[in-house]
Amino acid sequence: MPRPEPPVAVDRLIHEPARLAIMTNLFVVESANATYLLQQTGLTWGNLGSHLSKLEEARYVDVVKGYNGKQPQTTISLTPQGRNALEAYREHLLAALAPLSE
Repeated sequence: MPRPEPPVAVDRLIHEPARLAIMTNLFVVESANATYLLQQTGLTWGNLGSHLSKLEEARYVDVVKGYNGKQPQTTISLTPQGRNALEAYREHLLAALAPLSE
């Protein structure tokens, strides 16, 4: 009796829609400030901060807090580990969806 195929091994941390939106927006830029991510994702400040904390804990993003003159500024960028994780996530999804194109 043949064994069933194992489920697709997607990264559940990235798979959450808000975190996927953050990661894909960061993938195409060197870095972004928090305001840019708010505008691009439609998240609230609290949601953005919560999701960034989880991504930072996983070492998928770097969050640097500083000042631009007297204005506080938070800059976020993907780490090499985060970039690799997003690329692997994409490959896993494409592989899972490949049978649908046949």
